[in-house]
Amino acid sequence: MFLASSLALFLPGADAQTPAKAEPLWEIGAVGVAVSQQAWPGAAEDVQRVLALPYVLYRGPLLRIDRGSAGLRALRQGNFELDIGVAGAFGSASKDTVARQGMPRLGTLVEFGPRGIWELGSAPGGGRWRAELPLRGVFDLDDRLAGRGWALEPELQYRHDGVAGWRLSASAGALLGDRRLNGTFYDVGAPYATAARPAYESQGGLVSWRLGVTASHRLSPEWRIFGFGRVDLVSGAANVDSPLVSRQTGFTGGIGLQWTWMQSSQPAAD
Repeated sequence: MFLASSLALFLPGADAQTPAKAEPLWEIGAVGVAVSQQAWPGAAEDVQRVLALPYVLYRGPLLRIDRGSAGLRALRQGNFELDIGVAGAFGSASKDTVARQGMPRLGTLVEFGPRGIWELGSAPGGGRWRAELPLRGVFDLDDRLAGRGWALEPELQYRHDGVAGWRLSASAGALLGDRRLNGTFYDVGAPYATAARPAYESQGGLVSWRLGVTASHRLSPEWRIFGFGRVDLVSGAANVDSPLVSRQTGFTGGIGLQWTWMQSSQPAAD
């Protein structure tokens, strides 16, 4: 997901999964998660959420609902894969944060577009390297899917499928947005300007640098515990001078429990 306040639409995807050959074609279950998240990159305040909801995963040759995203696999050749998918991010009401009081709320944002995935081979310690490059349009679910610009999020990942019974993933990347997307977070229009919050017009470019980690452990065939954390750094970002940027570093983290009710005996399509 692309925002500091984001959580993948399909929460079980926050977990680093087993290799595809060992996964079932489909799963049905439920997940509960508690999250503390920075309201937006550079925000002074955090927002807490607790969610419990059902989930469905499907790992077919074309349709893939898995690993924190949903979409269609358009191409797979060698170590490269191209998919077209959907992801999402929670909104933030202006009443939840002092900095945006009186301003329009940040809506629930959804992304749609292509993502390139490169499997880069073995990494130290028995892990694997992987690179992702999503380029997606952003739309506001609370405003009749009004366009909010474009997001580009290059990311390098390190994955390890077994460390003392835990599956681990670490990542480093960046989030870049066009002027319209950055304006969604950082613009202060004249009607909303105050002495403490002067008018500001954003520019396109870097939103934040990102460092993340996830971990999961299977407690039984039906139960899995997982946790995740991410640091967002806005140092050097295009709109670090916006009055809505109050701190250089923010943290998003959470812990959850996943329960699998039913799953296919047929393995996932590779």
